[in-house]
Parts: sequence; structure tokens; C-alpha cells
Amino acid sequence: MTIEIGNLDARNLWLSTQGLAKTPTGNLDTISIIKQLGFVQLDTIQVVSRAHHHIIWSRNQNYREPMLNTLLARERQIFEHFTHDASVIPMDYLPMWQRQFRRKKEQLDRSSWFNGMTNKAGREAIRKRIENEGSLSTHSFDTKVAGAKKMWARPPHKLALDYMWYTGELATCHRVNFTKYYNIAERVFPAQLHDQGVADEEQIDWLCMSALERLGVGTLREIQEFWDAVSTKEVKAWSERAMASLAKVEIQSADGSWTSTYAPNDIERRLSELKAPTSRLRILNPFDPAVRNRKRLSRLFGFDYRVEMFVPASQRLWGYYVYPLLEGSRFVGRIEVKADRKTGALNVLNVWLENGVKWTPQRSNKLDAELVRLGKLASCETIDWQCPTP
Repeated sequence: MTIEIGNLDARNLWLSTQGLAKTPTGNLDTISIIKQLGFVQLDTIQVVSRAHHHIIWSRNQNYREPMLNTLLARERQIFEHFTHDASVIPMDYLPMWQRQFRRKKEQLDRSSWFNGMTNKAGREAIRKRIENEGSLSTHSFDTKVAGAKKMWARPPHKLALDYMWYTGELATCHRVNFTKYYNIAERVFPAQLHDQGVADEEQIDWLCMSALERLGVGTLREIQEFWDAVSTKEVKAWSERAMASLAKVEIQSADGSWTSTYAPNDIERRLSELKAPTSRLRILNPFDPAVRNRKRLSRLFGFDYRVEMFVPASQRLWGYYVYPLLEGSRFVGRIEVKADRKTGALNVLNVWLENGVKWTPQRSNKLDAELVRLGKLASCETIDWQCPTP
């Protein structure tokens, strides 16, 4: 029997699985937030607060920026590696990540980008330095890019560090002002987790089912893209093995159309326990996992969104770094804000409303309150409107 889920329930289910349905207050348990999400994407860009901090803060606004490095460097509760992008992942999941280290090695060994620009002897020399001197950053080396500099160009030592990090030979041990420090993996990863031998098929089964648990409902493609640690063929084979644990579900889109998906077989219980999301107006990060899959976002919410920091200014529809505005189970607009940490001001540059959204005094008050809360994350005490209110 196929279960049908209407659009409002589908939205509420997604926000619930993403930790955005409840008010973001109460006791803070940062590692539990990361485990609920599966991973948190890292990003270098700091307009208000870097993406990884903002994502966690959106789930509990008692979070502050230094807390993540504590989990990484002191408590070893998370490690850094590559999902669809550089991310922090709960250390408990390390046994299920061994295949990803192997997959990345196979990919890089086939890559013409790495081929010829890094070699085994060079990598061994860098590893020896880290063994003898302890953790080092890319600033500890001075090789230069050969020839003309191009976007994303890396000097040989950076390529070598990247290679060993991707393949699990090195690990991030801590960061200083977001600069990554590398150490030998065995010095960072707990031995009981790093040395655990888990069969490849068991890793695939865990990766696929844990992705679906966090999606609530998903197509095979969405399941594959979640961790980006399994192939399309492997997800298909898993779905056939796991059919007894799955339910077939039809999801109604914002436009009224229907999409065939899978769900854990306790989906009816999950639906019965759904509650309406908090009515707070939330400023989400452009890299928040709730909005990362733009096709899924558009399908469920009718909200067309893209990041434009790498789009030429003349071709942008909105702006350099624009944040989605979520109210309840609806995206009501987007906002461009920028923190000036030197002056302690959070500057509001632009606000755009979605079609059909009215700017009421109540919404205005909600946004003002959220701006104050977001300002605290970036140590900004004042809100400076540099554009007209909607």
C-alpha cells in the first residue's frame, strides 16, 4: 500500500527532521544537533557568522562560535571530512566512513588535477614533518603555484595535504581562526573507532538508512546525495535489500503534483506525532541543510532559491549573501544582512518578500526580534537598517 502525504504534512515532516520545527531554545547539546542533522557543512565565508556556526545556532540559539572547535580539538566528538562538501561529522560515525576514505582515494588517483602535481615522495616528506613536529597547517610550508594563477589553484604542498586528508591518512586536529591544522589520523581518531572493521555492505546499508531517517521521505537520488558516500547503483541495490524496512510514499508538492518516494516503515507513526512548527520568523543560512537541495526546497515549499556569491554581480537576482526567511512552515522572503564586528552593528541591506506575503506589524516585530538574536551570535549589539522596511 502506498501512503499519501499532503503538502503541509510534508513540509512539517521535513522541518521536524531538520530540527527547525521547535523553538530554538532550552538546554544546548551541540553534538546531539549535529547527530540529528548527520553532518554540518563547513564554509569559509563570514558575512554574519560562518555557515557551520549559523546552522547549529538555528537549532539552539544558546550556541556560540567557539563551541564547535571544542568538540573537534578537545573532546574529539566530531571529525572533518567530505560529504557533498567539507563538513563536520560525529566521531561515532567513523566506522561507517571508512569506505568514503577509500572512495576519495580512488577518485583522486584517477584525477588529472592531482596527477603530476603531487607525488608519493612529496607526501611522505610532509607526513614525516608532521610525525616529527606535530600538527601543522598549510602555512608551515612554502611551495608555490607554478605558472599562471587560476581560481582554485593549489600549491603542491596544499595538494599533498588535501590528498592525505581526503584519503584519511591525515585528519584535522584543530583550527585557529578557521585555519586547519593537520595531524596523523591515528593521533586524532580514537583507535576503537578507526580500527573497527565494518563490512562494506553494512556501511552502505547504514549510510542509506541513516540518510532516509534524516530526510523523513526521499527519492533514491536524494538518499544518494545526502552523504554523497555511495553510488547510484549502490543505493538501488540497498533499496532492494531493505524493502521490508521501507514504505512507499507519494508526496504532494507545493504546486499540487505528486512525487514517488521512500520512507522508513514507521512513517505513519511519525506523521501522527507531527506538531505545527514554531511560528517564529527564522533567518536561515544559505548553506543550511533545510535549503541545500534547491529542487527539494522548490518542490516542497514553492520557494526558488540559489546562492549567488560566485555569480557575477550583474547577473545576480538578489545579492551576494542572501538569507532565506522561514516563518512556521512557509518561506516568506529573503534578507541581506552583514555584520560589522568592529562597530558591533548588524547592517540590514535588503529585504524581499515572496509573492502574496503581506508585511504586517506582527511580522515586522518577529523580524526585529530575530535580528537581535542573530546579532548576538556575531557580537553585534545594534541593528542598522540601511534599506527601507518592506
